[in-house]
Amino acid sequence: MSSPAPNVLGLDFGTTNSVAAIARDGHSSLVELESPAGTAAVFRSALCFWEDDTVRGGIASAGGPWAIAEYLEFPGASRFIQSFKSVAASATFERATIFERQFKFEDLGRLFLDKMAARAGGAFSGPARVVVGRPVVYAGHAPDEAIARRRYDAMFAGIGATLHYVYEPLGAAFSYASRVSEPATVLVADFGGGTSDFSVVRIEAPGATRRCVPLGHAGVGIAGDRFDARIVEQLVMPLLGKGGFYRSFGKILEIPGGYFADFADWSRLALMRNRRTLAELESLRRSALDPDAIGRVIAVIEQELGFRLHEAVGQVKRDLSAADTACFRFSGAGLTIEADVTRAAFEGWIAADIERIEAAVDRALAMATTTPGAIDHVFLTGGTSLTPRIVRMFEERFGAERLAKGNELTSIAHGLALIGEQAELAAWTA
Repeated sequence: MSSPAPNVLGLDFGTTNSVAAIARDGHSSLVELESPAGTAAVFRSALCFWEDDTVRGGIASAGGPWAIAEYLEFPGASRFIQSFKSVAASATFERATIFERQFKFEDLGRLFLDKMAARAGGAFSGPARVVVGRPVVYAGHAPDEAIARRRYDAMFAGIGATLHYVYEPLGAAFSYASRVSEPATVLVADFGGGTSDFSVVRIEAPGATRRCVPLGHAGVGIAGDRFDARIVEQLVMPLLGKGGFYRSFGKILEIPGGYFADFADWSRLALMRNRRTLAELESLRRSALDPDAIGRVIAVIEQELGFRLHEAVGQVKRDLSAADTACFRFSGAGLTIEADVTRAAFEGWIAADIERIEAAVDRALAMATTTPGAIDHVFLTGGTSLTPRIVRMFEERFGAERLAKGNELTSIAHGLALIGEQAELAAWTA
């Protein structure tokens, strides 16, 4: 008698959202997670902290949609952390300071997983295998894959009997394979918050010994969060002193760009509220030719307005996906911005990013020793795949008739769980 199929947990830990799926006997189902509004398969990759003398250590926390709810109720008294996956491979990131307590990346990661597991109705309890998605190329400047691997190992330690890592677009490819019945060569394009990842796979007919065969992959640390940063740079930064000047020992110097780069990065903006950074900004404010502009930077950080700014940027992006013109609105910390934005202008802001994304597609095709004409289907997944400029890029290169979409936020977790049921995982693991 054959042994029962292993209980597999597929986990897509995303920059913006995280999703889990359970596989058993060849079927995969999404894990429904509790939220303040009911249950949902998508869990926001966020944490909220606040001081509470009644809990051990004096700092309480919440994760996912519960983190958002806590922040919205007490924004001034909380610390909201989002997109922290983006610093997983950063050698310069060591610790986040939250209410004078130090958190390493793996500390944040384990805490987030604990919060997610607590809302999963026991689905995270004791799986025989855990298959975790990882980007082909990590986000950030000069990402260090060895550092990311050590941090991931520490983050996911103890979650299951055995742990395997699989490139995220391969998870989406396996999910897509469950929807097709004819053999095909498929390019999977996964656009998340922090990275854009591509895999070319050969899908065989149902019943084949190996249903999916990986052929090539590539990636780039550019995706939705970078597009957000372009909007912030164009619409918000001019009011915060970018390009301005300050006095130093009788000289007039341009304000260092590092502060503005951090401000436009959701993962780093959330971490700027620390004693050292705020002291540096206050010193800069006193010497700036436009001190009020730097004062607004400080106010956004101190008043924890990063989430509200993130939501305003996300809204204008969604609006531009449906219309040629949208209005960007943000108010707070002495700022009131209401500006019309055209899709054409936005696409101009991200033009250089699109070129780097196209180059990554070329690398994936080259590694697979194939050409655009040999691709039967292109499966677009991830929230950023809905951006019209992204869709048009693939239409121009492969033809609209070859594009397929669907389950943009859940396909990776679904496929990761199915991969975990394969007898041999070596071809899939990274």
